[in-house]
Amino acid sequence: MATSPKKNVAAQAAPAPAPEPDLADDIPNVEEAVAAVVEPAAEIQQSVRMALEKGVVESRAAFAKAKASADDAANAFELSFAAAKDGAIALNAKALEALRANAEANFDFVKASFAAKSLSDLVALQTEFTRKQVDAVTIQFKDLGALTQKAMAETIEPIKEQVAKSFKIAV
Repeated sequence: MATSPKKNVAAQAAPAPAPEPDLADDIPNVEEAVAAVVEPAAEIQQSVRMALEKGVVESRAAFAKAKASADDAANAFELSFAAAKDGAIALNAKALEALRANAEANFDFVKASFAAKSLSDLVALQTEFTRKQVDAVTIQFKDLGALTQKAMAETIEPIKEQVAKSFKIAV
């Protein structure tokens, strides 16, 4: 078949397709691009690592501080509970002592009332017993009140000191 001259001219006039670029020519550019990415990535990785290490160190320090504070608070509560126990024991002992003294006074009054020879002696004995008992009970209540205040102060003092110490640290 014969080709027409117009087609050959058109085919010859069309520019030849550009040759594919050789990748071997671009390798220095790829190496530069990789180096340009790797270097900042390494710096970022290093700065992240340093920030994390700093955070771990600060977290450990904060944990140690919180643990020490919690231990101090636990010790304060232990001291407070021990003081409360001691105060309760002292109050119970004082109350039992007062109960014993009042019971002895009542038994002594009953013995004395059986020994009374007249009604006027019994009334005088009753009046004297009542006056002594009112005085004794008043003194007993004052002693119990003072002992209660002392026990409460000793119970609250360790916690009060710990709270003051905690707020001093926090401020």
